[in-house]
Amino acid sequence: MNAPLTRTDWSAAGAAELADTIALRRAIHAEPEIGNDCPKTTAKLKAALAGLPLEIHDSRSTTGFVAILRGGRSGQGSNMRTVLLRGDMDALPMSEETGLDFASTIPGAMHACGHDAHSAMLVGAAKALCARKDAIPGTIVFMFQPGEEGHHGARCMIEDGLLDIARPEAAFALHISPNAPAGVFVGKEGPLLASTDTVLATINGKGGHAAMPHDAIDPIPVACEIVGAFQSFIARRIPVADPAVLTITQIHAGSSHNIIPDQVKLMGTLRTLSESTRATMRAAFHRITTDIASAHGCTAETDIDEGYPVTFCDPRATEMMRGIAGELSGEHGWSQMPAPMMGGEDFSYVLREVPGAMAFIGVAAPESDHRTNPPLHNTRMTIDERLMAKGIAMHCSLAARFLERGFD
Repeated sequence: MNAPLTRTDWSAAGAAELADTIALRRAIHAEPEIGNDCPKTTAKLKAALAGLPLEIHDSRSTTGFVAILRGGRSGQGSNMRTVLLRGDMDALPMSEETGLDFASTIPGAMHACGHDAHSAMLVGAAKALCARKDAIPGTIVFMFQPGEEGHHGARCMIEDGLLDIARPEAAFALHISPNAPAGVFVGKEGPLLASTDTVLATINGKGGHAAMPHDAIDPIPVACEIVGAFQSFIARRIPVADPAVLTITQIHAGSSHNIIPDQVKLMGTLRTLSESTRATMRAAFHRITTDIASAHGCTAETDIDEGYPVTFCDPRATEMMRGIAGELSGEHGWSQMPAPMMGGEDFSYVLREVPGAMAFIGVAAPESDHRTNPPLHNTRMTIDERLMAKGIAMHCSLAARFLERGFD
């Protein structure tokens, strides 16, 4: 048991935990919970961890928790390290249409983003690593967090002080992908996912009869001009190598076909891959909206609901994941993402505090065409549960490698 952890056959350890991991994932899948309040899911996870040599520390503001494993070799030197592994647990507000025997029993809620698998895989890794506690030369923090789908669960847990109980020096997370080849890990160094701000604007004009617009100040064409100006600004002022996406998804105005409204409301999303471009776009959103409105005799108010930061992967941590992917899945076990994705992820809050990385694991059935599978956030999204064994092995390998070697 005192042999180096890095010599452990983690693929075999992952396979040994698979049956229990599938059962746990299915139990979570059948009772999805949304947001930061996921008591049933938390209870299932804690029950699965019961009896293990773990310190449990609960979040005050969410139903999340951390489980801390202090290895048997932790006290054998001043250079002992601490590593964090994250699994999220919340679901999405959508109705499931998979037809699975263990499909959601909760109307309007579904695990369509794989968080049931993420948390179940992390439990499997915790069990495998706890079985080797005496050989662990440091501390492992298992972070089980709710509220990833827009509710800032990771930020809440950080604000609750849960990262300070055993301050990690590296952090890792996995996210399933039904559109990546079976068992292949996908990632990149640097920006992996975008920041995610919600933008809102109100353009105030003067209502009147639609047949006599000269007696009114019509805010609708002003709003249309503003939306077009956003895209012109991005095309001409934002470098293509440091991109931004500003998409207006809602326009609300009017009550009848023959009435010019007093007001138009716009709502949308702003995505960037750097804090500098994020700041530029936030300022531009306000300036373009208010200045164009003023030019037409309207007034405008803007608001930005701050979302997740950019998910930035440390090159050393990404290289560690790449190397382990090759060990677990062969020479084609890692696929380099050619560019970041403009989706967001609140693991970014952890990576803002601690160097680390996140990668996707392909969970398409080997016999399926991963390119045409229902994607994440789809009512028919499914996974090949057998591939969770590789996720468990990756978690364990990352913890073992970092505790033994650091970012060497």
